[in-house]
Amino acid sequence: MDQRRANSLIIGSWNIRAFDDGIPRLDESYHYLAEIIAAFDICAIQEVKSDLGPLKKLLRLLGPNWSYFVSDVSTHRGGNNERMAFVYNQDKVTFRHLIGEIVLDNVDLVAGNQIARSPFFAAFQADWFRFCLCSAHIIYGQGAGARELRSQEITAITRMLVEKAKREDQVYILVGDMNIESLDGPIMQVLRESEMVIPSLPPTNLSGDKHYDQIAFTDKGMAERKTRLLRAGAFDWRRAVFGPHPAHDVAHPDVGNDLVSRVSDAVNIAHYEAQNLRQRAAVGRPPYADFRRMYRTWMTYEMSDHLPVWIEIEIDYSDEYLARFL
Repeated sequence: MDQRRANSLIIGSWNIRAFDDGIPRLDESYHYLAEIIAAFDICAIQEVKSDLGPLKKLLRLLGPNWSYFVSDVSTHRGGNNERMAFVYNQDKVTFRHLIGEIVLDNVDLVAGNQIARSPFFAAFQADWFRFCLCSAHIIYGQGAGARELRSQEITAITRMLVEKAKREDQVYILVGDMNIESLDGPIMQVLRESEMVIPSLPPTNLSGDKHYDQIAFTDKGMAERKTRLLRAGAFDWRRAVFGPHPAHDVAHPDVGNDLVSRVSDAVNIAHYEAQNLRQRAAVGRPPYADFRRMYRTWMTYEMSDHLPVWIEIEIDYSDEYLARFL
């Protein structure tokens, strides 16, 4: 992201696995999380759990210019006791004092119910760019019934956001874990049919074959102001965090194939095995029988089982504004 434009905004979204539910993360991991999120101007985080201590710890590392909002805990069926959060750099983004959760009309209910994990939204402004950011964690499950529920949730959310964008002078941006498995599947097709712009993003699971996390935005509001996308992508943190490991070879076959890498792997695994022993002992858990085999799973609870996604959009529309008066 070192090639960013001066008049741009970088919006990120990251499902940080069970943040933080279970064995506390290493201090080292918080520094990695903060370093990555600091590359964004604003970031939606999914799977924040009830204890806000970990999120506040992350904010302290991001610095005093960062602030945050969280939703309440989803305790109803399918909510998985999760919160959603927005963290943002106040030097780049201003909160516009509007925040809430999407509540569906009766005709839009999903199988007679509200969305399992209520989408969380807030209004912001960056330079000339007024936008409302909506974070969603779409319901997961196997089988045709679960996929149909996912399609219905995405349909209901995008329909509401598009209708709002047509009435208001701001852009609506939907981000989050959509649990979309394939770009060619019916759930992605529902998102494509939503009238929202969908940047091309790579797979975001660690095996490199699922497109769970997506970003979509409305193209114009009442002012007919087009939203100019500059870049989009996902950040694969695995080469930089905890060192390389053969488990990464699925997505990166060039990693770990020479003697130097194999020696580095062994040193890293031994180091983190000792760290993990202390972690588990602190909460009364027995050690892993085979830490090397569990290394990749352990890493997902320190970082995530998702890659963060992001878009960079233009925020200086002064030329278009002045052109209205000329």
